[in-house]
Amino acid sequence: MNITFSLGPIVSLIAGILILVMPRLLNYIVAVYLIVIGVIGIFGMSSSHF
Repeated sequence: MNITFSLGPIVSLIAGILILVMPRLLNYIVAVYLIVIGVIGIFGMSSSHF
């Protein structure tokens, strides 16, 4: 049985847990999440052109 993991849901789960534990981290977690998703999107699109 193969189990595959996607980066987005794992990051979302970790961010949600951290927000529950320390609500003050919400702004930083959202900012880092958006930056990571943006970088993955940019590099993912640029690698498909080769």
